[in-house]
Amino acid sequence: MAEKEERVALVTGTTGIGRATTLRLARDGVRVMALGIDASGNAALAATALAEGLQVETRLTDVSQPEEVATAVAETDRLFGGLDIIVNAAAVHPFGDVVETDPETFARCLAVNVGGVHLTAHFGVPVMRRRGGGVIVNLSSVQGHACQAGVAAYVASKGAIHAMTRAMALDFAPSRIRVLSVSPGSVRSPILEQSARRFDGPDADLEAAFARFGAAHPLGRIGEPEEVAELIAFLASDKAAFMTGEDIRIDGGLTAALGVR
Repeated sequence: MAEKEERVALVTGTTGIGRATTLRLARDGVRVMALGIDASGNAALAATALAEGLQVETRLTDVSQPEEVATAVAETDRLFGGLDIIVNAAAVHPFGDVVETDPETFARCLAVNVGGVHLTAHFGVPVMRRRGGGVIVNLSSVQGHACQAGVAAYVASKGAIHAMTRAMALDFAPSRIRVLSVSPGSVRSPILEQSARRFDGPDADLEAAFARFGAAHPLGRIGEPEEVAELIAFLASDKAAFMTGEDIRIDGGLTAALGVR
């Protein structure tokens, strides 16, 4: 099956995995609308894309807000003439068990991490159907399979993404829209930096913390966002045309191992 010419992607999140995915897809000729709530992240991504001559637009967007996502999808359609790929990488990562996590923080986590997946599909799938199909890739986490203590809201959101991916895959298969999730282990990103400062304090030595996190993975290191982006690019391509409803782990062997030493 030949790849559709001039594919169009909507990617949420303009730092970490979202940034790497936008650049990876754009370097393959995909026209990308990247949505981020971090103005500095948007600006840095736009500058890199401009320097490389890539077809990337960035838009300040809160993916938990229906009107903002609706506008972003409509703008993508207007600028690029359709939509073929959605990658949901935007996320927040609060810490705390269910007692420590206040209702507002819990609701915000679910609204961004899960609600964003709903909204990009709610507004984006009709545009995909007009193009004859497409691919949606949702970023989950190994924390949706097995979790550490003190991250109740985050793991709830990531487990929900696994279930939602399966539901969307079944619902949209007749429209030739494939839906998959990706579950990374520890990956160099602003969220992992947040974790390092959570455990080691605001002046944490990030590389030392990352080395410690990496030691928990059988491969002995953390992942790089570009490695996850490569997997996403494959899943979004026709090379993965018989894949849907699956969660693919890219975790350095983390969930293959027992914690017992």
